[in-house]
Amino acid sequence: MDFSRELTRTRYVVFAIVFLDFFSFTDLSSNRPSACSIVLTFSKLQCKRYREAELTHGRVSMLAFVGFLVGEKVEGSSFLFDSTITGPGINHFAQVPSPFWETLVLFIGIAEVYRAQVGWVSPSDSAEQFLIRDDYTPGDIGFDPLGLRPEDPAEFEAMQVKEIQHCRLAMLASAGFVAQELVDQAGGNPMGILQHLGM
Repeated sequence: MDFSRELTRTRYVVFAIVFLDFFSFTDLSSNRPSACSIVLTFSKLQCKRYREAELTHGRVSMLAFVGFLVGEKVEGSSFLFDSTITGPGINHFAQVPSPFWETLVLFIGIAEVYRAQVGWVSPSDSAEQFLIRDDYTPGDIGFDPLGLRPEDPAEFEAMQVKEIQHCRLAMLASAGFVAQELVDQAGGNPMGILQHLGM
């Protein structure tokens, strides 16, 4: 992927965040660097690191999106945890029995260690922390068991753009699901997302 174009876009986003910060989320007091210096020193590796974080969070959000809908649709089904999980999807998290979480944390830990070894520079090899390897493409750890990755670089870049767009949409949708169910619970009328959709 051509990160010079992505770097330019990211600099524009950072510039907008810093200068259009009406709620002072970015504290630009005198002891911190100016917004212009933040934008101008934004490197290709920082851009790749933020893209990696965005893809990671986006992929989790896509799973959360599907989990909300499927979890509410099969609620009370006997094949999932002996029909013990009920109610809106936001409450399912606390109802899942304990062995599931230990197993999940173990698999997530294995996946994260593998991802760190493939994409990140070892802290012992560099004075600077949190560096991504120069030859690493964010999100691409070589796991493609179904052979879906296109060989053509243009097609691969188009697929990456589609993935990041789906990731961004899933992050917004998952946040919307959580917000809607929290509002419903606060109002004393807990409803699932599927009930709102009439399903």
